[in-house]
Amino acid sequence: MSEEIRDPKPFTPVQPVQLGPGDRFRFRCRKGIPCFNECCRNIDIMLTPYDVLRLKRRFDLAAREWIDRDTRDFQMDGHGTPGLKLATKPGTNECIYLTPEGCSVYEDRPSACRYYALGQLAMRKKGEAGEEESYFLVREDHCLGHFEDGEQTVDEYRASQGLPQYDAANLEWRRILLKKRSAGPAIGKPSPKSMELFFLASYDVDGFRAFVASAGFQELFDVEPELLARIMTDDEAMLAFALRFLRQVLFGEFSIPYRKDAVARRRERYREKVERIEREAAERASAEQDAMYGSLDD
Repeated sequence: MSEEIRDPKPFTPVQPVQLGPGDRFRFRCRKGIPCFNECCRNIDIMLTPYDVLRLKRRFDLAAREWIDRDTRDFQMDGHGTPGLKLATKPGTNECIYLTPEGCSVYEDRPSACRYYALGQLAMRKKGEAGEEESYFLVREDHCLGHFEDGEQTVDEYRASQGLPQYDAANLEWRRILLKKRSAGPAIGKPSPKSMELFFLASYDVDGFRAFVASAGFQELFDVEPELLARIMTDDEAMLAFALRFLRQVLFGEFSIPYRKDAVARRRERYREKVERIEREAAERASAEQDAMYGSLDD
């Protein structure tokens, strides 16, 4: 081992230096480095919607099948917002996709794996609509990649790891999370129904496709025929549409129009249902009274 690798300074997991897209840092991972695969033996990987889409498609499984097989649930906040983490091998913290040769799903590995050894942070300043992206360096004791030759900018590293495609697909979802967290009590605690829709829209692209194809959805929402045809066959387009729908449900940002008179028809059916329930309740009460008074006459 070279003198350079025997760094006398102990690492801290996160370097408190904020990096921008053009800032340079030193890191390279490769087969043959002594620490190869070590970062995959102790994982805690939160999955994004595009991670799920890529991995379910890799295994040719419906999204729900893959989720049930290869992930575990967790709550992302105090409101119980549902999240997914990649599962580990039984009794260990080792990634289920780790093999002696390395990652068995490398071409479709999650964005958290692609970012390592960078961390990503998005912040929204008060009074500003957009968010500010920044990055920081993660340095763990086992990782020798920080001593490899060569430097690159943050953007160069992101490009080499295929991250622009992942970040673009996940951008709207991250914005939804950021808005939900920054709004806090202003939007109130989400209902159980909205949390079910959050899970469906975020992770279960096949289930959301069935939801969009349902008679109830088609009757209520006026989706352009060209868009409807595309999202029925294109996973990425369906994910983008699902997140658009999610903003409408959570924040009232109406970008998917209702069909003309659809709301009025639904209200009329609801009124008729309430009247039927009230009528049936009155009829039952009348029948019970008749039965009671009839028994007294006997």
